[in-house]
Amino acid sequence: MFLLANHVSWIDILALGGATGAAFVSHDGVARWPVIGWLAAQNNTLFVARERRGALSGQLDALRAALLGHQPVALFPEGTTSDGSGLLPFKPSLLAVLLPPPRSVMIQPVHIDYGAETAAIAWHGDEGAGDNAKRILGRKGPLVVTLRFLAPFDPAACADRKMIAAMARERIARSIAIHQHPSACAAPPV
Repeated sequence: MFLLANHVSWIDILALGGATGAAFVSHDGVARWPVIGWLAAQNNTLFVARERRGALSGQLDALRAALLGHQPVALFPEGTTSDGSGLLPFKPSLLAVLLPPPRSVMIQPVHIDYGAETAAIAWHGDEGAGDNAKRILGRKGPLVVTLRFLAPFDPAACADRKMIAAMARERIARSIAIHQHPSACAAPPV
């Protein structure tokens, strides 16, 4: 199973990883983060170099091997976190691993939804990692996150990686639109 999900916060990794046992695809900078890099490596995270186009072939080989293993693989195709009210464009380069599709790998689109707390949980813009962690961990009360596992699809039905990205993005965007919470979209008080 190849999970493709929207990305709102670092909490997405804990929620999706805890529910599925998935290994994640992450930018290689995370590997150098104290403690976090080590923890990510313990879960078989595949670290990719976004800036080195020449490294893509080796990264695709590593991703292909991971997909043939016994652990689901998860990717946030937006490439970064968003404010959660919609989706950023999906980056399809790593989806090239699916053409031709490895034996019976299915695409599982996932909508990660924090409900009315989405705007408060979102990590985007110029907020630093430490500031975000302090803000999130300092909040009061429970945090409800809903993982919506949308209709999976066979990548063999797609002509190319861009079509795979478009199909997954469309399903997640439709779920976001259906489950949009008014308070998550409200403008901040003046």
